[in-house]
Amino acid sequence: MTQADLRETWKARIEAYRASGQRASEWCAIHQVTTRQLWYWIRKLKDTDKKPARQSQWVTVNVDNQTVETESSLLVKVGSVAIEVRPGYNPSLLSDVVRTLQALC
Repeated sequence: MTQADLRETWKARIEAYRASGQRASEWCAIHQVTTRQLWYWIRKLKDTDKKPARQSQWVTVNVDNQTVETESSLLVKVGSVAIEVRPGYNPSLLSDVVRTLQALC
């Protein structure tokens, strides 16, 4: 069973539980699931329903053709993304990129 199938199965189970008017323990005993499973899926599906779908945001990056040769650089990690920052960087651009990554990661 795929994750999507499992979600749909539990959505249907939760709707049936709520429509039954029974206590959770009664409903779970009849349907051979544990109350722990029922409450887990109620919370899980409630949390995923609250989260709005994220839209991608693109940032324009202007790159000069100049090559700056330096001996040192700084590695900035935001979430799972790493950015190498070299001397002569644009602080405003770096700030915008980091803010965007924080919002997305």
